[in-house]
Amino acid sequence: MRRIALQAQGLVGKQPFGRGADGVLKAIRHLGYIQIDTISVVQRAHHHVLWTRVPGYRSALLDKLVANQQVFEYWFHAAAYLPMDDFRFALPRMVAIKSGQKHWFKNTSPALMRDVLARIRAEGPLMARDFSDAASGKSGWWDWKPTKQALEQLFIQGDLIVVGREGFQKRYDLTERALPEGVDTRFPDYREQAIHLIDTSLRANGFASRKSFTYLRKGSELRNAVAEELAARVDTKTLLALGDSFEGYYALPDIMETSIPRMGKTVKLLSPFDNSVIQRDRLQNVFDFDYQIECYVPAANRNFGYFCLPVLFGDSFVGRIDCKAHRKESRLNVVSLHMETEPHEALGSALADALHSFAVFNECESIEFGKAVAKPWRTIGAMV
Repeated sequence: MRRIALQAQGLVGKQPFGRGADGVLKAIRHLGYIQIDTISVVQRAHHHVLWTRVPGYRSALLDKLVANQQVFEYWFHAAAYLPMDDFRFALPRMVAIKSGQKHWFKNTSPALMRDVLARIRAEGPLMARDFSDAASGKSGWWDWKPTKQALEQLFIQGDLIVVGREGFQKRYDLTERALPEGVDTRFPDYREQAIHLIDTSLRANGFASRKSFTYLRKGSELRNAVAEELAARVDTKTLLALGDSFEGYYALPDIMETSIPRMGKTVKLLSPFDNSVIQRDRLQNVFDFDYQIECYVPAANRNFGYFCLPVLFGDSFVGRIDCKAHRKESRLNVVSLHMETEPHEALGSALADALHSFAVFNECESIEFGKAVAKPWRTIGAMV
């Protein structure tokens, strides 16, 4: 079952989705979303997830898909890149926020939002820095100037859409102007939303629990619709309710007939926001790996490090590695390495190869190991 899960996630084989922009688009369509994150101690999560699955991945490939209106930014269970084919399934959240059923920011000025929309309508796509207001002083992530807040409110309620970025700064345009011709904008009912979530999850994971179908989604109507759709599919034998150690999970009836290429003994260093590890309960149940990102945990309470990456060896998660890319110095610092298995030659060699590739991906030429790396694992340094 582990191998089935990993194959469904695009973590088996050399190029499961192909290469180039087409490979990136196939990966996003297959997985359903790629989570966006602001942390940059190593390459940002969305680039990391795609690099893991698409050989030769470069950030320009994702930028190209956005520019070509093949993917868009919005909210899945978190901020994410989504296939433009799925745009209609973003509409329920947009409408709920715009109508006041759900809230994003409080006390955003309606007059300011009207002014922002008027400027973008007249001038074309703009970034937050293209506006000026009375705010002074430096602003943090949750202390944006009023115009930035207005832009984000308009974005989340669907009036604006992100058409590109410079660095990590968004460029916004009117949604009505930027949507590609022919995109499906029919508002989905709860059953259609349930079907979309079930199909997306099964495609991306191979098998899934009822809880994971509605991961971080609120609302009894949607949860009930998912439960009803699952029951109907089980009744018609188009879906299989698993048993034994996978009680509560569902899969397509032919799951055990899935042909899986032989897995080599390679190491993959995954992002903490990788689609394969983001659901902690699933990771524990399927892989017996208890993982939690600790960047949001006070430093004194961390067990493994600020931004530890799960280490996948073959079909098992065997540890976590905390890295920091010092790009100006072209140096990747391995702050700590916590392994849940004993060192051996095959693992050491595979980890050395993975670290070398990861360093290149992070624009680093050298790798150094911190004092927190146990001596038996420092021999990896000689292999890199």
